[in-house]
Amino acid sequence: MSYMEKYSEWINNENLLPELKAELSAIKGDENEIKERFGAELAFGTAGLRGIIAAGTNRMNVYVVRRATKALALYIKESGAVNPSVVIGYDSRHKSDVFAKEAADTLTRYGIKVYLFEELKPVPEVSFATRYLHCTAGIMVTASHNPSKYNGYKVYGDDGCQIGPEVADSIVEKITAMSLFEEFESPVKPELIEYIGEDIENEFLKEVYKQQINKEATKKAGETFKIIYTPFHGTGYKPVMKAFSAIGLKNVYEVTEQCTPDGDFPTVKSPNPEDKEGFTIGIEMAKEKDVDLIIGTDPDCDRVGIVVKNSAGEYITFTGNQIGALLCEYILSQRTEKGIMSENPFVVKTIVTTDIIRSIAENYGVTMFECLTGFKFIGELIKEHEENGNMHYMFGFEESYGYLAGIHARDKDGVVASMLIAEMAAYYSLQGKTLYDALCDMYNKYGWYKEGVYNIYREGLDGVEQIKNSMEKARNNPPKTLAGKKVVALRDYKKRIRYDFENGTEEKLLLPESNVLYFEIEGGIWGVLRPSGTEPKLKIYVGAKAESKEASEELSDKLIEDLKTLVM
Repeated sequence: MSYMEKYSEWINNENLLPELKAELSAIKGDENEIKERFGAELAFGTAGLRGIIAAGTNRMNVYVVRRATKALALYIKESGAVNPSVVIGYDSRHKSDVFAKEAADTLTRYGIKVYLFEELKPVPEVSFATRYLHCTAGIMVTASHNPSKYNGYKVYGDDGCQIGPEVADSIVEKITAMSLFEEFESPVKPELIEYIGEDIENEFLKEVYKQQINKEATKKAGETFKIIYTPFHGTGYKPVMKAFSAIGLKNVYEVTEQCTPDGDFPTVKSPNPEDKEGFTIGIEMAKEKDVDLIIGTDPDCDRVGIVVKNSAGEYITFTGNQIGALLCEYILSQRTEKGIMSENPFVVKTIVTTDIIRSIAENYGVTMFECLTGFKFIGELIKEHEENGNMHYMFGFEESYGYLAGIHARDKDGVVASMLIAEMAAYYSLQGKTLYDALCDMYNKYGWYKEGVYNIYREGLDGVEQIKNSMEKARNNPPKTLAGKKVVALRDYKKRIRYDFENGTEEKLLLPESNVLYFEIEGGIWGVLRPSGTEPKLKIYVGAKAESKEASEELSDKLIEDLKTLVM
């Protein structure tokens, strides 16, 4: 069926929601817009669904959500689960509550019990609830830190971890086999929906509090140490503020303008805690109140960004790599110092995350594992070693501002990360240091590492093809040098082969298949090309190490420029 035929099917459907019919009437005659909405199906991948909220097969709407949930219900029933149940959470985005209720109603038609949060909650709380309530699966309606026009739909397995490729493929197969407007055989069963709220959050927070390491530090510094917090109009406000209070911090200033949940995110260009622009109001507050640290969580509270005052008195952002590395150093050093390090401990990072973690882990005698990008892979490693009982998870993170301490959740947890960042800052403040000072100490100890990320945006259906072509161009014609240094090997995770250019040999990669190109460069530096799994962009990652801050920054910048030239 052509995109114009699909458009006609939708606009002529007498049962189509009036608001969506009006949308489609408004674009009549606009063939390009019709093609964008109906020229493809919104893809369901291992991260679930994510797209612009609108009418169309390539958009997020109740029909797309309903079909995905029907496919999930069929998968659950076929899996043979006894007394199946699903927990559903949602964030502050437009239609999040509507999509969550649609998913709940759909599941009950198949006799599946639903635990539906009565108000918006963060991602880690949904992951936790899936495990705590012994559910068959979990659903989170969110588009993370995407612009306000987006929403999405994430699916968790019974372990609280995002579903893997095999489960996603099974769901996709079922989605493909059914119509968006297919009628149900059974009615909604409201009695199968149980609303949940504060009791679950309290249990979640008990687990978060267990991750505190230096209770004496926050107690001692709590009366004088000051921080500012913003939830960027999202779900973090209640649980994060509860966590700050629980560890004894009495001077936490909230960015009032950004505390009310609002899917328009009216005070920021983007609700992304890696962007300094979103902290503008917080920085003005910090100057007024002489505060050294601002913490911000994204709308679904799975990512955390910070702004810190440097030695020159300027407010600067830290990268996700810097925050994660500081947390790793703090957690391992303090557990070692206090004699509370678990037996056979390990930490996890993704392949595009800073290599300073190798040095930190080695320094404390901790094993480091590396995995593909995506927190589900960190979750899988936690599960594997939890079941084997031979090693114990300490900390894991990815460069995109996602961190997890503890095994209460199996996704990024902005609540526990915010608490530990505040504790860490309070601890260093007792030594007369800011987090900026602690960062410099870390680099002086392990070497100056500098990572960089550059995004090449390609919107629309044509953009998808452009990104695909750029990856193939780099795959088929890999560079011999980058930043003036020799490329010694290429890891092609799509082919699962490592090509050693110096020895002319090939070896099998053990990690799962993924469309990622990893360039190993002499001197222990690297560059990576990877299409985003959630946004229309090609991502360039680089990692450099040098003897000084300036040299590492220069090398990182040159790597990015060379990789841009390779794919542009």
